[in-house]
Amino acid sequence: MAHSTSAKDPGVAPGESTTGVTRADRGDTPQPPPDEGEETGRSGERAGTEGERPGSGRTVGGITLRHRLRRDRALLLMVVPALLLLLVFNYVPLIGNVVAFQDYDPYIADNALQAIAQSPWVGIEHFRHMVEDRLFWQSLRNTLAIFLIQLTLFFPVPILLALFINSFVRPRVRAVAQAILYLPHFFSWVLVVTIFQQMFGGAGLVAQTLRDHGHGGFDLMTDPGLFKFLITFEMVWKDAGWGVIVFLAALAAVSPDLYEAAAMDGANRWRRMWHITLPALRPVVALLLVLQVGNALTVGFEQILLQRTAVGPTAAEVLDTYVWNIGIQNGNFSYAAAVGIIKGVFGLLLVLGANKVAHLMGEQGVYKR
Repeated sequence: MAHSTSAKDPGVAPGESTTGVTRADRGDTPQPPPDEGEETGRSGERAGTEGERPGSGRTVGGITLRHRLRRDRALLLMVVPALLLLLVFNYVPLIGNVVAFQDYDPYIADNALQAIAQSPWVGIEHFRHMVEDRLFWQSLRNTLAIFLIQLTLFFPVPILLALFINSFVRPRVRAVAQAILYLPHFFSWVLVVTIFQQMFGGAGLVAQTLRDHGHGGFDLMTDPGLFKFLITFEMVWKDAGWGVIVFLAALAAVSPDLYEAAAMDGANRWRRMWHITLPALRPVVALLLVLQVGNALTVGFEQILLQRTAVGPTAAEVLDTYVWNIGIQNGNFSYAAAVGIIKGVFGLLLVLGANKVAHLMGEQGVYKR
């Protein structure tokens, strides 16, 4: 049995053995350690090879599309009914927009599809008529005026209520306050208008109280000058509490440790609200603001239609009631479809513009950049 000489032996040079065969002779020359980037690239190649097999489709995070569909099939089946409703009631009716370029007559054939096929084409004649229509521009002005008032007076109310409930209301009272605030959301607009009529109408509680004390009459429900503020007040009473839920849900995700740390550093309640609560609400506020701007030309059809007669079309005619009046009551479906197309295009442009502003402010908005 052969024994090797110790490495401390001065007669043996480093890298030699007693047999006289060096490492260089055996090809055992030490190699430098692999570069970190090269090793990372090799590991990525191995992961891609393992996650992507021939014929299995694309991979995301090492999981093929087929495996993801199999994994999420229960969730996808739950989404199918909602997608069908969206398809049937939102996308299929878009085919009917073709009548905006026709002189559509629903009685020219036995069904709607045959009537569309047999109606004569008029090109953009209805859009020309829209530009020259004084009632269209009046309804557009009323719509934008109501939107600006609601954006100024209604949109901040849920935010302020959420801040008040989160910062000043005790936890035991918070649930009761939320229930009281969002209960009117479940009332129909018919009931809401009836309640306001009984309170602020010519024979309502406020008018009778003023008369009993020797003052003049009071009828808020038939005043055209205050109509835009009236419907905004009605919307605040009905839907502000429901919007509070969204902002309170966003505040629930804020870690209590932030408030505790700020309190230990000497921040009072207002400082904590300014530096912790408001920044936590900022992404949600940006998202809801973009959606609110997208609905700028839709300001409450049912609510306004119920009160349109009391104040007159000059103050209460908006785009939705204008389309209903022309298309349903007068039977001019082609012109009403043309107005609807313009409204949809402007709504899309407003959403894109507001989302761009949200991106410039550093927020995500409706979709990422």
